[in-house]
Amino acid sequence: MNKSFNTAMKLLAIAVSMTASVAASAQSAGTWSAKFGINQITPKVTSGDLSAPALPGTKADVGSDTEPVLVGNYMFTDNISAEFAVGLPYKHNLIGAGAINGTGKLGTSEVLPPTLFAQYRFFQAKSAFRPYVGVGLTYAYFQKETGSGQLTALTNTGSSSPTTFKLDNKFGVTGQIGAAYAINEKWYVDAAVTKTYLKTTAHFSTGQTQEIKLDPVAIVVGVGYHF
Repeated sequence: MNKSFNTAMKLLAIAVSMTASVAASAQSAGTWSAKFGINQITPKVTSGDLSAPALPGTKADVGSDTEPVLVGNYMFTDNISAEFAVGLPYKHNLIGAGAINGTGKLGTSEVLPPTLFAQYRFFQAKSAFRPYVGVGLTYAYFQKETGSGQLTALTNTGSSSPTTFKLDNKFGVTGQIGAAYAINEKWYVDAAVTKTYLKTTAHFSTGQTQEIKLDPVAIVVGVGYHF
C-alpha cells in the first residue's frame, strides 16, 4: 500500500510540474490574451445632501449590478502587462437614504466604465499560478438616467411634471489585485478585485444638485485564452 501511495504521489508531482511549465510561452513578453467573465459592481456610497429646497439629510444610495465583461491583455515583458476591460452597461438603482431612508427607489441609471490597467505579474513566465497587482484609469459614462414617481414626490411636490436628472461623466483611479492560473498552454482562469475612486454630481430638473461619492468595488471571475 505504501508503494502504491508513493507511486501516486510521484505521478501527482509530475503532473503538477507539467502543469506549471506548459504556460511558459503563453505568459511571456509579446503575447496577447483575452478573458471573458462576469463582473459584479457594488458602489460603496458616501452621499452628500440634496441641495435646498429639501429635507435636511436627504441622501442617496446605489445598488449593485452584475454583467458580462471582456478583458484584453498584452505582455510588454514577462512581468509587466497592460489590460483593457469593456462590457455591457451596468444598471444601478438609486435608493433613498439618510432622512429619506425607506422611501425606496428614486431612479435608475446605466453606466459604462471602460478601464485601462498597467499591471505587474509576479513569478516567472513559466509559472502556472501568477498573482498580479494593477493600477488603472476608469471613465464612467452615465446614460439613460430615469427618475421614479417617488423622486418627483420628494423634489417637485404638487407638480405634474416628473423630475429628471443627469449624472456627470467622470474619470476615476482604479486599484486592482488578482491572480491567474494556467489550465494548459492556451487556457487559464482568472479572478480579480478592483476598487475605483469615483465622485460624481447629480443635476435635477428642479434645479437641485447632489454630490455622490460612488467608490465601487468590483469582483470579476473569468476564463481566458492566450493567442
